[in-house]
Amino acid sequence: MSTADLIRHVKLSSVRLPLAAPISDAKVFTGRQKPMTEVVFLFAEIATEQGHSGIGFSYSKRAGGPAQYAHAKDVAADVIGEDPNDIGKLYTKLLWAGASVGRSGVATQALAAIDIALYDLKAKRADLPLAKFLGSYRDSVRTYNTSGGFLNASLDEVKARATVLLEQGIGGIKIKVGLPDSAEDLRRVAGIREHIGWNVPLMVDANQQWDRATALRMGRQLEEFNLTWIEEPLDAYDFAGHAHLAQILDTPIATGEMLASVADHTGLINANGCDIIQPDAPRIGGITQFLRLAALADERGLALAPHFAMEIHLHLAAAYPREPWVEHFDWLDPLFNERLETKHGRMLVPDRPGLGVTLSDQARAWTTDAVEFGRKP
Repeated sequence: MSTADLIRHVKLSSVRLPLAAPISDAKVFTGRQKPMTEVVFLFAEIATEQGHSGIGFSYSKRAGGPAQYAHAKDVAADVIGEDPNDIGKLYTKLLWAGASVGRSGVATQALAAIDIALYDLKAKRADLPLAKFLGSYRDSVRTYNTSGGFLNASLDEVKARATVLLEQGIGGIKIKVGLPDSAEDLRRVAGIREHIGWNVPLMVDANQQWDRATALRMGRQLEEFNLTWIEEPLDAYDFAGHAHLAQILDTPIATGEMLASVADHTGLINANGCDIIQPDAPRIGGITQFLRLAALADERGLALAPHFAMEIHLHLAAAYPREPWVEHFDWLDPLFNERLETKHGRMLVPDRPGLGVTLSDQARAWTTDAVEFGRKP
């Protein structure tokens, strides 16, 4: 008789995280989106016959969260009775279960929560942090903050927030640009550079709102500020345009967060479209897919700076061969009982097994719907 552990229970939850204040980047000021007021999460909690458990999540900003949840509900029962060790096999099984709606975007973002939960479970069973389980290169990762640099905040507010963040051990500051008035962008960049000094890494993010001419002109004007990178200067799928900027500008070009599959990222890499690649594990289908992409990025000599979800990406960045960055957002803090530590410009990999997070009572209170499959532990 087989002694293999088997999945006995899966719980999916849709959780709406309200933001303290509406958030605006360049997409709001160009009229393409409304201010963001919440983030919708899909959580997957998996338990096995032998009492092991794991948690994972995907998310959507603005639209799409209910669609992720609906797709996950359609396929999640297919992992009941399966061996949780077979993560690649289970990803493929779920992918084909929903293949009629495609193999990217919502279809794979829904699978990401389950895939990540299985990695969390496997690492916890080994009593190792996920980074150590994957094979880490470092115990801490350079970190920069984004949540303090949005365009709805005044320059004085951004400066004040930067001061606090640097005192808390954050290593770099990123601010949003891409306003219709480019002069205002330059004023804000100059102001924050003067405020934090020339030795602190500074990044800017245009959120895809420049055309090619504007991106080139702004890129040249931004050279004087010694930026660590310019992020998403063009439409995410303008690989040729990004490649031209990466070739002609001294400042590194970073992009990739909005690409919804490994195939999309492969197109970006093959076009030499960035110096720094910014994949998002929940957006491309989970850790199984992220590891595929990371191997390709490393082979091409690319730097890595994963987007958002630091609770997941800290571990994945720690397991990347080249010195990476991880993005610090404090938005998700209310969802978890634990906090990630920053010190001397770096985020420390926690010594807790797996991802090292557990859902808070507040996250449970913000749950708008939940469904369970299999037998409860």
